[in-house]
Parts: sequence; structure tokens; C-alpha cells
Amino acid sequence: MAARDIQLQYTFGDSGQRGADVANPLFDLLTALRDHGSIQQVVRASGASYRHVWGQLKHWEAVLEQPLVVWTQGQPARLTGFAQRLLWAEARARTRLTPHIEALRAELERVMVEALDGSQQVLPVLASHDLALPYLREIASAAVGLHLDLRFAGSMDALRALAEGRCAVAGFHVPVLAHSGSVFARALKPLLKPGRHKLIACLRRTQGLIVAPGNPLGLTGFDDVVLRAARFVHRQPGSGTRLLTQYLLHERGLQIAALNGADGASEHSHIAVAAAVAVGDADAGLGIEAAAHQFGLGFVPLVAEDYFLVCLHDALDSPGVILLRSVLSGTRWASALAALVGYANAPASGEVLALTRALPWWRFRQGKGGGA
Repeated sequence: MAARDIQLQYTFGDSGQRGADVANPLFDLLTALRDHGSIQQVVRASGASYRHVWGQLKHWEAVLEQPLVVWTQGQPARLTGFAQRLLWAEARARTRLTPHIEALRAELERVMVEALDGSQQVLPVLASHDLALPYLREIASAAVGLHLDLRFAGSMDALRALAEGRCAVAGFHVPVLAHSGSVFARALKPLLKPGRHKLIACLRRTQGLIVAPGNPLGLTGFDDVVLRAARFVHRQPGSGTRLLTQYLLHERGLQIAALNGADGASEHSHIAVAAAVAVGDADAGLGIEAAAHQFGLGFVPLVAEDYFLVCLHDALDSPGVILLRSVLSGTRWASALAALVGYANAPASGEVLALTRALPWWRFRQGKGGGA
């Protein structure tokens, strides 16, 4: 088969897409055939005509110069090996690109908001990857007319962007009980200054090991991951989950180099980690429970963590931040979190918290800087 150019396009609609969802007629057709097993069932499910579905199948087989379906009399239609590999590869690529896809959606939405209503508040947010924050964006837009220009990055990258003026609000996460000597204290303390940075309670979530369905290796923690040489998929350096990996290993007296896969490629989102486990490229990875649930995988809870939003002191009373805090303290946000696996509303959600209250490991000398 000759190489094919990849051409991207987008449309406007009310489909409510989020995460890695990207509509494509070829992969929509392959998914439908895989799930339903016959053109007749695809026709019933989609409402399209038999002629249309059959024509689309023949069109894509001609474009790709490969058969896509195996037909056996008396049995459900099956995707060819080529079609199965193509479907998995496309899903894996979308999953890995989720933060970038979300950023593109956010930018396009911002442009539309400004074009349609220049008076709507727009708040640039750069945050550590999380599956609940797109819901927060939807609620903020519907409830108070606030557009969150949401982009994802690692926790430390987000805090640096805030310091450099590249966003108005940053998002990061830390274990609830991290102690003063932890890797979080060493990594994040230089990026958070009492009096200058103001923390806002956002949510609480569970992180743990994402494993294959049924947890066939019987992993209960990082001791088992190391002992059984389980193939481990990492998050990227600079991410809060990478720091969490180091923290949990250190708590067990282990080094990150002890992991099987410590030198391998890293992923940039929780669902990319889950996809790596789902496709069999890894036995385990650290991530949130919601990502494991999305792929039908097993999950071993290890730690509860707080997810905070942070802004500079000067921005605390800005219209956008005031609206954001009102959404975080509202019932719609609490209900959205209650509906997500592995999430809970943060204590004092929407409230401004002192660094020393929210982060017990943050200590500073009185007389050498302002209050917390």
C-alpha cells in the first residue's frame, strides 16, 4: 500500500466531545462493525442506509488498498488483522495526544467566544492533566458565562507558566499527607511563595496502579511492581504523577531505577498510561482511577491527593477568578465529581487556602517573608 497523507479537519457542533474524542468516518465505521458484527446491525444503530454503509466500506478499502472485513457465512463479520491494528493504533495515538487535542478545542472555543460575545470573561488555565477539569469548563460556561481557556501540562510546568505570565491560573496536585522531606516539597516549594501565590481548593481524587483486568500479576503496590519486574509505564518528567511515583517509591525505600521500564518512553496523560496497559505494552502504570475505569482495567488504590488551583495574589479579586471560585463552591461541580469514579469534592472547595494549611510540608521562617 502506498503511503497516505493524513489530512485533519474540524467542524462545529453540539456533540459534547471531550478528551481524545475525534470524529473520523473511517474509524467510526470500523468501530461500529467491530461492535455490531454486521452491516445490518450498523444500519439499525446508525440510521444510515445499507447502501451508504456498504459504499463507505468499499470506498475505504479502495483508498487503503487493503480488505477491512472478513466475511464468513453464518458468523459475525470480523475486522481483518490490518483493520484491527489500524483501529488500535489510531486510538492509541489519540489517547497520547489528549492534552494537545483539548488545548486545540480550548483555543478554538476561546476564538468563538470572543467572536460571538466579547464581553464574556475568559480565564487562561494551564493545569496538570485531569479528567474532571473539562467538566468544570462546561459548568463554568453554562452557569456563570466564564470561559476557561484550559490547557494541560505537568504540575511544575504549569506553576512555571503562572510565574512567567503565560496563564492566569495553574493546576497541580499533591498527596494529602506528603511530609516535609518529600520530593514534592523539594520540587514545588521553590515555585510557591507565601503572599504571592493563592491556593484555591478544587477536588480530591485517588491515584494508584492501573493494571490489566483482574490484576493477573497480583500487584498491591510498588514493592510488587519491583519484585515481579512488572513492565511499568511512566508519566513525563515535570508531571505531578512522576513526582508521585518517586514519592511512593521513596516511602518503600526504593529507587525509580528499580522499575522495569524506568528507561522507557513516558506518557503525557492518565488515559495514555491506561491505553498502554490496555494494549499490552505495559503491565502497570500510576494514574487516576477514572482512567482505569474508562478502559475497563483493574485499579489498585494507593493514595488520595488534593488537586489545587493557584493564582497570583493580584489576580485573586479579578472577575474571572471570582466566578471560578463561585463555580467550585457550587452544587453542580460537587455533583459532577460525585458522578466520576475515584473523585470527591475537596474540603472547602472554592475557598482560598493558606499554603501552610493546604500543604503541611510548606514551612517558612517568620520574619523572612510575608504570611502564607
